[in-house]
Amino acid sequence: MSRRVCLALDLKDDPELIARYRQWHAPGGPPPEIMKSIRDAGIEEMQIFLTGNRLFMVMDVSERFSAAAKAAADAASPAVQAWERRMEEFQQYLPWAKPGEKWVEMTRIFALSEQH
Repeated sequence: MSRRVCLALDLKDDPELIARYRQWHAPGGPPPEIMKSIRDAGIEEMQIFLTGNRLFMVMDVSERFSAAAKAAADAASPAVQAWERRMEEFQQYLPWAKPGEKWVEMTRIFALSEQH
């Protein structure tokens, strides 16, 4: 059974940079090594939404997914590190993010299924 993880991040508020970031994330944009690292971590589906310069990522992850294990694997991968450096040109940290924390996990506060 999978679970859902939602994260947020801001882009620099520059229309040209945002357009380039969108291009990097269009089909075929991310390098194959990045897609493999995502799938190998137990991420079954990933979607990123954009409004203004705010990004919202939704990940459906398998039971074997571990954020800590994914972070360790990413740190050990030259391809992922190169991708992260490339993406830093576009991204900015949320004001409430911990030092070094790019994507901040969001807390679910509403579910229709739980309403009466």
